[in-house]
Amino acid sequence: MLGDLGATLLELVHGDVSLLESPDEIGGIAIHDPWDEAVLPRHALVLGVGLRAPEEIAALLATLGEQHAAGLVVRAPVPSDAALKEAAESSGVALIALTRGASWAQLAAMLRSLLAEGDVGVTEPESLGGLPAGDLFALANAIGALMDAPITIEDRNSRVLAFSGRQDEADPSRVETILGRQVPERYARLLGERGVFRDLYRSDRPVFVDPLPIENGAFTIPRVAVAVRAGDEVLGSIWAAVHEPLSAERSEAFCDAAKLVALHMLRVRAGADVERRLRADLLGTALEGGVGAREALNRLGLAEQPVAVFALTLPPVPDDPDQDATAAAAALVGERQRLGDAFAMHLSAVHPRSAAALVNDIVYGLVPLAREHTDGEERALRIATEFLDRVGSRTRAVVAVGPVAQDIAGLARARVAADRVLRVLRDGHSARRAARLSDVHVEALMLELRDLVSARGDQPTGAVAKLLAYDAQHNTALVETLRAWLDAFGDVAAAAASVYVHPNTFRYRLRRLAEVGGIDLGDPEARFVAMMQLRIVVPPPAR
Repeated sequence: MLGDLGATLLELVHGDVSLLESPDEIGGIAIHDPWDEAVLPRHALVLGVGLRAPEEIAALLATLGEQHAAGLVVRAPVPSDAALKEAAESSGVALIALTRGASWAQLAAMLRSLLAEGDVGVTEPESLGGLPAGDLFALANAIGALMDAPITIEDRNSRVLAFSGRQDEADPSRVETILGRQVPERYARLLGERGVFRDLYRSDRPVFVDPLPIENGAFTIPRVAVAVRAGDEVLGSIWAAVHEPLSAERSEAFCDAAKLVALHMLRVRAGADVERRLRADLLGTALEGGVGAREALNRLGLAEQPVAVFALTLPPVPDDPDQDATAAAAALVGERQRLGDAFAMHLSAVHPRSAAALVNDIVYGLVPLAREHTDGEERALRIATEFLDRVGSRTRAVVAVGPVAQDIAGLARARVAADRVLRVLRDGHSARRAARLSDVHVEALMLELRDLVSARGDQPTGAVAKLLAYDAQHNTALVETLRAWLDAFGDVAAAAASVYVHPNTFRYRLRRLAEVGGIDLGDPEARFVAMMQLRIVVPPPAR
């Protein structure tokens, strides 16, 4: 909630939300009434309407701590008092400030709408003020009927977000604005020169705008505008084409409409992030293959059909001592999110019921396939390759393709296979940018064997151990020589070229390592043991 509304309505004053007993679960929204001993749901967020005195707030924090509340919201500014900080820390209840100018009703509606987003599969559409949440066009028509005038709802940059009917009753400039979904530059410049925007954004009352000149000596009809605010933040404005200034009653109605528009605009802004997180949760649940996987697939619209599984990520970036670590991490997160959005768009073009979401640092994608297609993996690989070709070299993305999942159990196995492939591609063990498990099966097995050896703490033995000790003591390169010879399948010329020495020198080193290590290079078993140890126990240095 702080992430969605913090920049506009809420500010954390005291307390650490990461230390709350269950920071991801808000049990409900409650309004504090000093004359009523309310029974709060667990992890409730309490709205402290009218609380001002520090001692009252501190006492309520202690009471809420006993009832396991998550937070207390009071009107800003919050008094600077050490006792409040101590009360918040001892009770475990976060103290949050509501910005000045924002209404408690607006906050309560926004918070409840955010909570409702977590209820996946609700049958009734969410509404705010009797209108579908976020439907600015329905809201514009409602305001137009209320004001008896054609309406536009615009953002801070004079871009048209929604408009009502009856626009033909306005003037040519309004028609041009609607067609371009933007106030024409010449009119925006005139409004700026006349100080209209300055007056509009400094006041919460409607501003009457005199007619503006149009070509051929004609003028626009007058406008009346009101700023759309959420606390101290201006979200946009509402414009009505009228013939005379508004009456006192209509001015109040226009101001009330602006508050409702603010609620819907906040809902649109917050809803995009909430929907993204919700889709990521559903996709993650489906890929886990547990008891909730079938319901998650149903809500994603992918149940009862084969799906191709994709996993996409960015390889790690080498540390740059000249770059701020925090800025680099933020840039990487943003790049992953943009890449995930682009991949989701690409998959939706392939199939309208595709799903993609960023889960941790990996973008997973699901694409439904027809049961009669037997080349599902090949088709999925083509989809991944086409995406990488489109984004080109400006991104370092790699895409893993899992087996086609025929059912819930197969979906979990396909996700595991895709993760195995992705590890090979991400860590640079293959030159491919898109691959299936069959393409990198050997590399994946080698990485897993290295994990097993590392977990058990196995150390080199036999000839390899002797050669490592000899190299360390005498500063020689016998292990490197053996590795090059094995990699070249005994071709001395090729092996010598790979380590940049003369073939005769290489032959001498080969004889010397056979003596030091006590290894019979003609014995296939001895060669296999040495090769496995050099691949798994003593992996080659990164190049």
